[in-house]
Amino acid sequence: MNSRQKGARGERELAGILREYGFDSRRGQQYSGANGDADVVGLPGIHVEVKRVERLNISEAMKQSQRDARPGELPAVFHRRNREEWLVTMPLGDWIELYQRFVAVESCLEAESNATNKTDQKEV
Repeated sequence: MNSRQKGARGERELAGILREYGFDSRRGQQYSGANGDADVVGLPGIHVEVKRVERLNISEAMKQSQRDARPGELPAVFHRRNREEWLVTMPLGDWIELYQRFVAVESCLEAESNATNKTDQKEV
């Protein structure tokens, strides 16, 4: 199988997995010649570069993702070898930003839940 076909198959595979998790994901427009589009779209704020190879130059893949990412998008390389699980590689600073956003949302949800519980207890 040539590398282009394997790459396209990897993009379809990853998009399918992301759909199973509830994301509206699909292959990007790369196959039609559009430049700078993510390999897989449907993760808002993340530029997805897909690599489905046995020997990955992660540094070059990350440079490609950073170069192609649009303003406001965090670059990420989703990659896997044959018979191995998918991995995600991001620059540490971007991962920290993403995790801080997650923690902030979790804190808001917890505070909201606590406020609702206090209101419910007062009504009883």
